[in-house]
Amino acid sequence: MQYMNPCRDRELDLRGYKIPQIENMGATLDQFDTIDFSDNDIRKLDGFPRLPRLKCLLLNNNRIVRISDNLHESLPNLQSVILTGNNIQELGDLEPLTKLPCLETLSLLTNPVSTKQHYREYVAFRFPNLRLLDFRKIRQKEREAANQLFKSKKGKEMHKEIVRKAKQAMPAGAGGASSPEKQTVHNATPADIQKIKEAIKRATNLHEVERLNRLLQSGQITDDILNGNNGSEAD
Repeated sequence: MQYMNPCRDRELDLRGYKIPQIENMGATLDQFDTIDFSDNDIRKLDGFPRLPRLKCLLLNNNRIVRISDNLHESLPNLQSVILTGNNIQELGDLEPLTKLPCLETLSLLTNPVSTKQHYREYVAFRFPNLRLLDFRKIRQKEREAANQLFKSKKGKEMHKEIVRKAKQAMPAGAGGASSPEKQTVHNATPADIQKIKEAIKRATNLHEVERLNRLLQSGQITDDILNGNNGSEAD
């Protein structure tokens, strides 16, 4: 279905068709400002021909774990990418999005990456033109603090480690679920919140306590906790 949305943008609605991959987009003839792929089964964000008109991608509630390195070549004027409810794991997995020169709005809510330490600071540092992250404005003070952190000696080492983790995960592709951190994120019920609190009590290292506390604060839960493992071996 296609229509003029409330923003007066021409939108193509492909929501809820259980689409496994993005293909045949050349048939749109670059006639749309927004394409809604929400509620499908897409695992990788790729498959676009050159669509300079496209400004907004809605990809809520898919299974996306990877983003094409050349997305910026296909979609040079993309301003908004909504990836709420997907399965992006590592901060380094976001690097392809840093090449989008016009990107101003990004949502990664209920993705595992959003629970990573220094998540918001890292995105503010790597996306200098981004205005809204997870529907919250990135303020100037926040950006300055992020720049100060990642330009320090410690921050540069953290950045190297983030890139290294992303490269290690890359060969596993969409099927790399064996790593302890490769977990699907779910919205937590009250019973799940209790499971997280119990997992914090069982945690054997500070890193795991911090990870569990971030999940608790975000209202999310991962498969390892649902299955009774607190994942304390994760690095």
